[in-house]
Amino acid sequence: MSETLQAFVKSNEFLDGMKKRRTIYALDKDIKSSKEEIVATIEEAVKNAPSAFNSQSARVVVLFGAESDKLWGEGGIAEQAIRKVLPEGQSFDSTAKKLASFNAGVGTILYFEDMDVIEGLQKNFPLYADNFPVWSEHSTGITQFAVWSALANIGIGGSLQHYNPLIDDALRETFDIPANWKLRGQMPFGNIVAPADPKEFQPIDERVKVFG
Repeated sequence: MSETLQAFVKSNEFLDGMKKRRTIYALDKDIKSSKEEIVATIEEAVKNAPSAFNSQSARVVVLFGAESDKLWGEGGIAEQAIRKVLPEGQSFDSTAKKLASFNAGVGTILYFEDMDVIEGLQKNFPLYADNFPVWSEHSTGITQFAVWSALANIGIGGSLQHYNPLIDDALRETFDIPANWKLRGQMPFGNIVAPADPKEFQPIDERVKVFG
């Protein structure tokens, strides 16, 4: 890439912000942003994330403090669910450390898809019925990326976890989650204690082909 093109790309604020989004495991609660600023950032990202047919099927629940502890804390929802399926004789120590690292942050974002919306689209547009569950996965992925990147731009790190479906029922009961909301991911977040390791990239010309 020429120096001119490099300068052009570097001037793109969206791409610059996108690079800040990394998987961050080393978190603590010493955040600089207020709870209100974090929520406003999440809301704006969810609001503007695109979705097929403008379905807006993504749903988000944000847990702060003690509410997030109910998920990741010692004896919490995640630990109870994992212990039920842990092979006999296998140590829980490494998992306990991982859950503690999630709990070290300031909160957790739960990502859902509203399946009533998806089923409604399938009914109203039968020609595309088989595609709507796939497009729903696109919707949640885009929403997760949007929120993750937006938080990174205000100095908040996080990681994307998938303890569903092990924790679905307990979360639904604990936080009164509607039955039609399908859990797709969990994102513990907080202040960045240590940055992510350098990222290796495959040759871009093997991933992007241009014709014409």
